[in-house]
Amino acid sequence: MMRGAVIVPALVLGFAAVAQEEALRLPSGLMVRLHEVLTDRPEGGGLIYRFRYVAEAFDAGPAQLASLDDDLVWLCETHALPRISNIGPQPGQVVISLADRESLFGVYASDVIQFFLAYRPAGEDCIEEMF
Repeated sequence: MMRGAVIVPALVLGFAAVAQEEALRLPSGLMVRLHEVLTDRPEGGGLIYRFRYVAEAFDAGPAQLASLDDDLVWLCETHALPRISNIGPQPGQVVISLADRESLFGVYASDVIQFFLAYRPAGEDCIEEMF
């Protein structure tokens, strides 16, 4: 975690019952569920929302990797952005992560397959950014 960052669990921000959300079918066909939503403000940076998804069938094989970009931007645009549109201060960045199992944020786990991408919200679009 970045120095000076404050991670706030989603429940504090009104994302109640995150773990009870229904499974989502990604464009690739992979089924995912929302694990948690975190926010932070890195020192010298703006507000960031982190949407962490889990797909137990995620194996990072060639077929899944080929559709990963499309799946993550779809999660950002159709799932994450609608949830943050009416909650107050808007983030400068939304990070979407997909893992094969739940894990603690910021803790390295060698047995967890995880990919993540950062996006800049632009209206109803998510524009990929570099970290």
